[in-house]
Amino acid sequence: MSIHLLPAHDDERGTAVSLADLAYSRLKDRLVMLDIRPGEPINDVAVAAELGIGRTPVREALKRLETDHLVVSYNRRGTFATGVDATELGAISEIRQLLEPHAARRAAQNATAPMRAEMRERAVEVRGLEVQDGDRAGFIAEDMAVHKLIYRATGNPHLEDVLVRYDNLATRIWCLVIDKLPDLACHVGEHGVLLEAIADGDPDEAARLALAHVTDFEAAIRSVL
Repeated sequence: MSIHLLPAHDDERGTAVSLADLAYSRLKDRLVMLDIRPGEPINDVAVAAELGIGRTPVREALKRLETDHLVVSYNRRGTFATGVDATELGAISEIRQLLEPHAARRAAQNATAPMRAEMRERAVEVRGLEVQDGDRAGFIAEDMAVHKLIYRATGNPHLEDVLVRYDNLATRIWCLVIDKLPDLACHVGEHGVLLEAIADGDPDEAARLALAHVTDFEAAIRSVL
């Protein structure tokens, strides 16, 4: 496990909080992308040394990641990356099929003018994506960025938090089978019409497209399991 961050010190409370956020972000990305493999142990001393920070912010980050169901801790055994169980796809999809359309609807109603402009720009970008060998991580990152933009546009940080958590869990399953799914550009490109519907302030169309996207995602995953 290799994590790179400029050395820093956590001698002030504000800095410690910032370092905990950085440790959380770096570890979360690697856990979601399966760069830290399911079941792999996570040593807080080693992580702190690689990040160039103290153990306290790393421990704070691991506590948050446990709440996200990305790591699990056992007494006297340590902390491990959670397993990826494809049988959980149905349960995760059930929640996303309820919340993703709601989020798209709320985003269409609540997005600010700058957010709508950003969505139009992002819609053009995702439609222009092309599959390139070795760029699967880039497609996944683009997919997650689009979802986070929509969640943020809802104006509801609690809804945003829940949706990010379940999107992360769904993405881990996606990463498990991604080599069997050739149409990555098509999957990510589908966001173009969704983003435009939100930018146009069309809540019904945005909700319909969001539901279709999540449903099609589950079907695609199931087709290769």
